Amino acid sequence: MAARGAREERRPLVARRPRAPRRWRRTAAAAVLLVETLERAAFFGVSANLVLYLNGASFNWDGQQASRAALVFLGASYLLAPVGGWLADAYLGRSRAITLSLLLYLVASSLLPATAFVDGRRSFCGEMPASPLAPACPSPDCTRVSPTPYSGLLLLALAASSIRSNLTSFGADQVMDLGRHASRRFFNWLYWSINVGAVLSLLVVAFIQQNVNFLLGYSIPVGCVGLAFFIFLFATPIFVTKPPTGSQVSSMLKLALQSCCPRLRPQHSVRDPQVTQPLPNQRAPQPGPSPQEDMANFQVLVKLLPVMVTLVPYWMVYFQMQSTYVLQGLHLRIPNIFPDSPANSSVALGAQPGGYKIPEAWLLLANVVVVLILVPVKDHLLDPLLLRCKLLPSALQKMALGMFFGFASVLVAGGLEMERLRYVHRNQTVSQQIGKDMYYAAPLSIWWQIPQYLLIGISEIFASIPGLEFAYSEAPRSMQGAIMGIFFCLSGVGSLLGSSLVALLSLPGGWLYCPRDFGNINNCRMDLYFFLLAGIQAATALLFMWIASRYERVAQAPPSQSCPSRDRG
Repeated sequence: MAARGAREERRPLVARRPRAPRRWRRTAAAAVLLVETLERAAFFGVSANLVLYLNGASFNWDGQQASRAALVFLGASYLLAPVGGWLADAYLGRSRAITLSLLLYLVASSLLPATAFVDGRRSFCGEMPASPLAPACPSPDCTRVSPTPYSGLLLLALAASSIRSNLTSFGADQVMDLGRHASRRFFNWLYWSINVGAVLSLLVVAFIQQNVNFLLGYSIPVGCVGLAFFIFLFATPIFVTKPPTGSQVSSMLKLALQSCCPRLRPQHSVRDPQVTQPLPNQRAPQPGPSPQEDMANFQVLVKLLPVMVTLVPYWMVYFQMQSTYVLQGLHLRIPNIFPDSPANSSVALGAQPGGYKIPEAWLLLANVVVVLILVPVKDHLLDPLLLRCKLLPSALQKMALGMFFGFASVLVAGGLEMERLRYVHRNQTVSQQIGKDMYYAAPLSIWWQIPQYLLIGISEIFASIPGLEFAYSEAPRSMQGAIMGIFFCLSGVGSLLGSSLVALLSLPGGWLYCPRDFGNINNCRMDLYFFLLAGIQAATALLFMWIASRYERVAQAPPSQSCPSRDRG
């Protein structure tokens, strides 16, 4: 009896021990998701109306100048991602890198509300020009002097890029030991959290910025970042943290040069093979990987890069919803937000005496809402069903499907643009005042853009989320921050390539060359631009499927080893 009582007394303790770490891991992951939601709300709060802010009375920048500043900010927030990942891997560790990035984020985002009133703008950006800037430069030699917030935007982009490259992999670290399916579910809910932040920002912050004032509108993102910083510090004791393992960037570059130029290889590597085999007591004090691990990681990187590079054209299509899709929407009839406003007029989107108008940034909600709906459906219904039937596609197969939906989105946008131009060529246009500019729009409702936003949202579910999962799970442990940074950097490359293509086609003789159109696109052939993007996406999707099939064949292990390899990370 005493022995049995002792066993029963020990049984609850043994049963509870596995559950406690599991509970805290889920709590830590939930804290990361909350931080991600607040940070994304702040980011979209800054970027959604940045063009309107720079184009308005605060800075008086013309439309093209404001658009370029917004593109530089968005591109830098992706292109600088490898810097944050490298710093975390080499020196800081992910936890410390996220903490310092949130602190920089808080300081840099505070500059925007500081420039929303005259004294703050004069202190940080200089004097306002004597007269408002014209919509277009009348001559090639004209000069403009205007306040410039570029340095603050670049600091903000650096902080956002570091958060983007480190918080994703840091959150996945919290559930890594719970199995591969826990990591897959984390990435689903990470993307859902990102879009929750976008909804909060677009519904509330964008409305306040456009219809109330930018001082209050840009103060809300500062509060979001401050709250995220506090939550991350408060949850630090329950986080799973990993120390920095040393930078492999230099060793990767060295191995790449040696692969391209065999003469650069050390001369003693063949004569004295013992040099490349350090003794255990020689390797003990070195915190970084051994040369053999460097070579193995380099080979993995060589296999990963073609897969991620062929995603670049998809990002070219994806970022159209923040550029040319918005431009197309400005030339469609935009209704009033309240039904008691005049139904037959399409007037300013800003605050008017007759009532508030629909913010232009709200069109992105069509993309966001479909993500918010489909992620829980995918996580709770679709993925478990396909898993039970053993039909769950791999991450690479999902990414190929996402490319197809991106192709369909830009194809639909091209069809809508063709229909819009038919009305324009028949002189059936309506005028609508947006900010300080007059646009001549087709009588088609802006709601006709919803299908292309829905399709690009579906493409995110199948391309972007599995892409994050693929980059994290396939990267070597000592390079996860750098690989995630490269993944986001390549998405920024896609954004810049898309804008570069627009700039190229805007040259004289190009499809997007609209001389003397005063900001309108009614003399342009943007439909041909959309169809060109669709063709690029279709061709690269076929190339991606070929590369992905080769990758899966090379990475496929024998049946006896395939199951354990899937469960890693």
